[in-house]
Amino acid sequence: MEKVTISIIYLLFAVAETLRGGFFQKPGETRSDMYVELVSTLLLVAVTQPLVLLGGGYVASLVWPEGAGALVGIPILAVIALFLVFDDMMQYWWHRLSHTVPWLYNLHRPHHNAEYLSVRVVYRNNIFYYAMMPGLWFSGALIYLGLGWVYAGYVIVKMTVIIGAHSDARWDAPLYRIKWLSPVMWVVERTISTPATHSAHHGKFADDGVTHYKGNYGNLLFFWDVLFGTAKITRCYPERMGVENLPETSAAEQLLWPLVREPATQVARSQTP
Repeated sequence: MEKVTISIIYLLFAVAETLRGGFFQKPGETRSDMYVELVSTLLLVAVTQPLVLLGGGYVASLVWPEGAGALVGIPILAVIALFLVFDDMMQYWWHRLSHTVPWLYNLHRPHHNAEYLSVRVVYRNNIFYYAMMPGLWFSGALIYLGLGWVYAGYVIVKMTVIIGAHSDARWDAPLYRIKWLSPVMWVVERTISTPATHSAHHGKFADDGVTHYKGNYGNLLFFWDVLFGTAKITRCYPERMGVENLPETSAAEQLLWPLVREPATQVARSQTP
């Protein structure tokens, strides 16, 4: 049921992008972009995510054979806290590490290779990136412990925020213009990811005053960036998106590195200014 709900939310943002100027044709789009996005999205949703969640549960059963359903009945706030820490905070650190360790950046670079923001980019990563993501494995373990009933709702909320933060139909822009909402938005933009804070992470040029490529890593909660000192809040949006100062890469390499390595492409370093 949660996949149906997330799909509807995704489609609503896709329609919003279409109405404001295009979903299938983005500025700077190359011939390979749609291919990379289709393959990575379909593989994640149909194969990788279900297998990793099952794998996380299986590993948990090996570690604690009697643990199935052991956490059923604990307070719902405690359950939400467990998912926020073991899924969302773990994803923050995985994302941050991916911009620090060169070989991990090769797995994450496809997400930034697009010179546009869109819901199309939400699941765009190397096919091995999500298979290794600690948060998914931990979520599988928590489901094994009996918390799947909350995970279904949690993941809907999380993906709504993430989809909205990637869409170029910026839901936060009109709210910033309403003066009496300013204190509310001050709290909102320090709590969850918004189009303004997340687009700064996708900006192409480090010297444009908005781009913050080595920060704004949060997925559901932007609070992790505030807590760990990687937040930059400007309420502005970069004019250009993409990757600066790195060699070109093919669709096959984006999806299948390290199995596919283009001769002209050296091992990518973390983003350089």
